[in-house]
Amino acid sequence: MNSRRTFIKQSGLLSAGLMMTPSDLLKKQKIAGIQLYSVRDEIVKDPKAVIKKVAGAGYNEVEMYGLSAENKFYGLTVTELAQVLKNNNLKSPSGHYMPEKFLFENGNGDDVKNFCEVGHALGHKYIIIPYLAAERRKTIEQYKALAERMNKAGEICKTANLQLAYHNHDFEFIDMNGEHGYDMFLNNTDRNLVKMELDLYWVVRAGYDPVTMFKKHPGRFELWHVKDMDKADKTKNTEVGNGTVDFKNIFANAKLSGVKHYMVEQENNYAPDIFTSIKTSCSYTKNKLIR
Repeated sequence: MNSRRTFIKQSGLLSAGLMMTPSDLLKKQKIAGIQLYSVRDEIVKDPKAVIKKVAGAGYNEVEMYGLSAENKFYGLTVTELAQVLKNNNLKSPSGHYMPEKFLFENGNGDDVKNFCEVGHALGHKYIIIPYLAAERRKTIEQYKALAERMNKAGEICKTANLQLAYHNHDFEFIDMNGEHGYDMFLNNTDRNLVKMELDLYWVVRAGYDPVTMFKKHPGRFELWHVKDMDKADKTKNTEVGNGTVDFKNIFANAKLSGVKHYMVEQENNYAPDIFTSIKTSCSYTKNKLIR
């Protein structure tokens, strides 16, 4: 009896497979991620419930933020968080971490190594520097010195089989006597040691064209923050597809960019609420943008 049931079941699967066209078989799953900072006000209250909602909104990947001095995320140990992600069929290819001591105090690299250990436990591929405090970016010389330290941090990550990357805002594009901090990073870091997570909203808000950047530095931008700009107020975000960022043109040049991971982010101006917003953005990203 069992063998007969197995035969019927297998025959049914085979028939379904034969009905699929070659193009159907070649279609790959569209993968969209989210930077969990998008749900920061909610995740600190109940991380397990929020992560479940994130998965329910259609996301396949999450980008971490918020590691505490005790090596916890939102009150969860790294091991506990890894299990929560697994329970919800979510992967975490990247996380935002700031190795202050190594980058700015010529530390011995212990902070970078700790982030690498956390990254391994969560299945990361990338350790991402997320931000520069105002006092760290006053001069072009500071950017140049930081580029040198980023190369060294990238070597530590490479030894741990991880990739260092840098996430931008708009301040890196401020003119400093004809030079820009972002160009300093691109031109003075080893492209194999330091990749870029390009925040598309901040690039556009700074007055630059992401596609022009792709052409100048092809293959360098392995992660994107997919974040839209409100039509009425450029200082605000909106759901992906509802704003002014020309995502269709940007995504048409995805191969040139070298992008491997798309991370939706929305920091404010949710309509009508946070979870509806992130679901709207995920649906648009998967159905209208990713090819």
